[in-house]
Amino acid sequence: MSVKYKRLPKHIGIIPDGNRRWAQQQGLAKEAGYNHGIDPGFALYELCLELGIPEVTFYGFTQDNTKRPAPQKAAFQMACVNAVNKLANRDASLLVVGNDKSPQFPEELKPFTTRQVFGKDLIKINFLVNYGWKWDIQHGLHSIASQDISRIDLIIRWGGRRRLSGFLPVQSIYADFYIVDELWPDFHAQHFYDALTWYEEQDITLGG
Repeated sequence: MSVKYKRLPKHIGIIPDGNRRWAQQQGLAKEAGYNHGIDPGFALYELCLELGIPEVTFYGFTQDNTKRPAPQKAAFQMACVNAVNKLANRDASLLVVGNDKSPQFPEELKPFTTRQVFGKDLIKINFLVNYGWKWDIQHGLHSIASQDISRIDLIIRWGGRRRLSGFLPVQSIYADFYIVDELWPDFHAQHFYDALTWYEEQDITLGG
């Protein structure tokens, strides 16, 4: 599907919420939902490549999420590992941002805490893994931990929740916020197209 837009965001933040609720609706254990959230992420990656979106940041899991029951924690940690490893075989510049000094941070993702380029450097993909907004801001006196992630133009959250949940507070300072009521595993390309169409009509002044 070829879609033309008069203005596209340079950086999109993705909050892929609703995995546990989706699993329950399917009669599955809550933790089963996370694995079903991987394919939608790749579908969105392909759409961004097609449209020429320069940068995308995915919310993997937060430090607060690690308080969930052990089966859920293991499931979303593994889902993040699988997603990053699969993208490492695609055209992308990958960066994982999160507290990698914590035992909650997957060991397999530590090489990606420095940006790695695979194939053609067509798009910057950032994953927030074991991320906390306080951890980010308190990282240092002169720079935040996520300093290599640029300002976000548009944040899209699936799952119907109307909150940022600590998503990159510095980069989100002037972001427009679009809500998709459908749960993340039910991702459809039209959700993304609708968000971009809505974004086109927003008055972007950056405070000016």
